[in-house]
Order: sequence, then C-alpha cells, then structure tokens
Amino acid sequence: MKVTILWVDDEIDILRPHIIFLEQKGYSMLTINNGHDALEIVRSNDIDLVFLDENMPGLSGLETLAKIKEIKPALPVVMITKSEEENIMDQAIGSKIADYLIKPVKPNQILLSIKKNVHNRQLVSDKTTSDYRSEFGIITQLIGSARTFNDWIEIYRKLVMWNAELGDLNDPGLAQVLEYQKNEANSEFAKFIRNNYISWFESDTIEKPTISPNLFRSKVFPSIDSGQKVLFLLIDNLRFDQWKAIEPIISTHWRVENESIYCAIVPTATQYARNAIFAGLMPLEIQKLYPELWVFDEEDEGKNLHEEELLSKQLQRLGKNYKWYYEKGNTLKSGQRIADNMKEILKKDLTVLVYNFVDILSHARTEMEMMRELASDEAAYLSITKSWFLHSDLWAMLKEAASQKVRLIITSDHGTIRVQNPIKVVGDKATSTNLRYKLGRNLNYNPKEVFEIRKPEDAHLPKPNVSSSFIFAYNSDFLAYPNNFNHYVKYYKNTFQHGGISLEEMLVPFIELKPIEQ
Repeated sequence: MKVTILWVDDEIDILRPHIIFLEQKGYSMLTINNGHDALEIVRSNDIDLVFLDENMPGLSGLETLAKIKEIKPALPVVMITKSEEENIMDQAIGSKIADYLIKPVKPNQILLSIKKNVHNRQLVSDKTTSDYRSEFGIITQLIGSARTFNDWIEIYRKLVMWNAELGDLNDPGLAQVLEYQKNEANSEFAKFIRNNYISWFESDTIEKPTISPNLFRSKVFPSIDSGQKVLFLLIDNLRFDQWKAIEPIISTHWRVENESIYCAIVPTATQYARNAIFAGLMPLEIQKLYPELWVFDEEDEGKNLHEEELLSKQLQRLGKNYKWYYEKGNTLKSGQRIADNMKEILKKDLTVLVYNFVDILSHARTEMEMMRELASDEAAYLSITKSWFLHSDLWAMLKEAASQKVRLIITSDHGTIRVQNPIKVVGDKATSTNLRYKLGRNLNYNPKEVFEIRKPEDAHLPKPNVSSSFIFAYNSDFLAYPNNFNHYVKYYKNTFQHGGISLEEMLVPFIELKPIEQ
C-alpha cells in the first residue's frame, strides 16, 4: 500500500526538490502552505505522516499540531523548524510529536524520519524475525549442552526475552516455533532436576544454586548488616517474564542494581516454598522444629498463616536483632492501609510485604470464564499483570517508598506454568489435590511421566505417613484422576498452575533496586 505524506510549509515551493526526491522513492505527496487548509486535508484524506513547519503566518505550527491531534490523535507529526529555542521544543514534544527536525533539512534526514515513523513496525518485525531465526540454533545448542543451574538461567533469560520480542509481532508461525523451543527447554530442564536436585542436599562441595530457605540469609541480611534499610516485597506467583513486563514502570522511580534468579524448592507451592523462605529452613526441618507451625496438605487449616512467626524464629536463630515489620496485603483495604503508613513503616531495618494479587489472578483465570477470555494466552496474561500493577495500590506504595532511602527487593516464592497435557494418576482420599504434584500413600502412575521422590526426607520434605511419597509433573503436564477424566481435563487444560517442575515455576526473579533521586 502506497504511503501518503502531507507536507505543510508556508514556503513549500522552496522544498520542491525534497518533494520530488520522496516521490521518486514511491511516496504519495500532498503539499499545502497553511495550517487551515492542512486541517481540511487531514479530515478528508488517509494520511500516514505529516511534516509540519513550526513558523507559519496565521495558524502557527504548534496551533496546527494541536488541532491535528484533536482530529486524528494517532497520526504521526514531524515538526520542522528553524528555531532551536528550548520552549518551542518542549511544547512540541509535550504535544506528542513523532520527531523534531531543524532546518535546513537534508533528504536523507527526511527519509530516515519516514522509516522511523511509518515503516518502523515492519522494519522491527523483519529484523526481529531475522535475529530470532539466527538465535534459534544457538539456543538449541545451549539447551543440549546445559550442565549447571547457571546454564539454565542463561537459557531462560533468552527465552523470556524472545517471548517478549516476538509477542509484539503477532506472528503465529514464529510464536509456534518459540513455543516448541520452550517445550524442548522444559523437557531437558526436567532431566536436569531429576538428575541433580536431590544431590544439592547431600553435599556442600557440589555446585548448587541459591534455594528458597537460603534467600534471607544469603541475599537480604547482608544488606541490612551493612547499614541499609530494606523493603522486601514478595509478590506471590511472580514469574521472571512478569517482572520484565513491569520493570519499565518501576524504572521510573527505582534503578535496578542487580537482577538475579534463584531456585524455588519443590513442590513449587506456597505452602512449601514460601514457608521455607520465611523460616530459613527446608519444610522437613520446619515440621521437626516447629510442628505447631506446619500444616500437612490434607489438613483443612490455612497453609501460610505463620509466615511472620517463622521469620521471627529465623531472626532469633541467627541472632539478628533488627527492628522489623511484616504485613500481608491481599485486599484493596489492606493495601491502602500500608500505603498510608509507608513513611513510618520504612523506618524499620527490615520491612516485609507479601502481596497476593498475581496468585489471585491465576486462580481467577481458572475459575472464571471471563478471566479465561481476558487472559487467553501468555501475552494477554502478561498484559493484565502489567495493567494491574500500573493502577494498583502496590505501585502507589512503591512510589512513596522511593522517596525514602531504602533498598527495595522484589521477588516471589515460585512461578506458574500454563498446563496442557493431562497425566493419569490414581490415589486414595488422603492424596493432595494439587494438579502439579501429589503427596500420598497409594499413588498409581507411570514413573516415566513424573518425577518421583519415594523417600521425601531425601528432599527434606515432611510426610504425614511412613509410606507417603511425592510425585511431580514436568513441562506443561498436569495430574488428573481417571474418574470423570474428560470433564476434569476440559476444566483445567490451559490454566496456570504451580507445584511442579518447569523453568517458569522454579526459576524465580530476585531483583535489588535503589531509589532514583527525584
């Protein structure tokens, strides 16, 4: 389709060589020498770009710009002026111009501005497609040669980056290729976990990642001990790609000092992974030391009612005499209360906030048809997360906190994965109901399809009975009972779940930030 450009300048005849140059490049050119007529052309024609002189008699360039934006807000306008006065530039930029050129302009400057503002999306799409095709082979090689947890961090970072890049292109073919590569990566990562996870607890000499119970001890307490006040924000279910989606928002008030990834323990469920974070202990040790604070899967009591107590006990064990504050915000009311008291709260050495919205969102998507439609795929799910954060009381809190001299840490207890493939499992009434892991005495399953831990104590996991064992789903699998199988599968397929083994669930963001001085 031919691109139509409107050029508005009271000395348009002088610009005739530029007009001919662009016509020779294949552009359809409309020219006018005043703002009033330009507005009529904009109203009555399909214009792709406007070149607008700032200094014109009658209706000035800035006045014409304002009226063009009223008629067609999305129409890109390039301001051209002889003046380099800062206030004129500020007004033009404030009116959302697409570009700003200083006279005399050269043909190549004009051409570059057109490419940037008219052809940008196609050029970006072509370059992104080409780059990913080149990178596909590199990522495939990395997947095949991965031997350490850091290797998998590198692979996951690349996949998240390309997921964001290709998501903007809306290319189903490329999206399918990337999905295939993510599945391949998760399949190999599952083998890595199966071969290495238990060994992390058997020896202090082998290379192993930072895991949930070591988070405060290795990554938070050193900052406080060096004299910094720390705001520790745990957003339940926050994946690394969701962090990357909200990072541009946060970066307006906070500067990222360190972006790392740690490994969530299995089960990647709040009951296990988050309690391990706050206790500084593996679940088995929590259950042995503080049996009154551990609740097994089959019990009706809430599984995360003792986080504050567990953190208190960790601080006592390690001799940390910090002044600290803990709050869990999962409602607008509680969030607003925290925001209103933020200045006072942040006077503590350590402020811990647990925020459950992302977890609530993932469960709502499972249970509500409307949410399934709104978050129909990964890109939509990320978009909703970003929109929520931008308008949330949590973001209001963080903007307020940025005015205080504190260190901000953003992390999570685990991520989620969109499940697709049902795996049949038979269990008794006492078997846990989670779709990504099962804990029970009489589990019947295909051992080739799951990661089994017959002796939970090897993974430092408690068991309610002597014969209890764990199984975990890989990749995008979920565990379904044979009874009423088709209904069960239809209900849970394509929902976001956690508890199992995947890059999305186990590789958790840990972000350290400092406020930007305003």
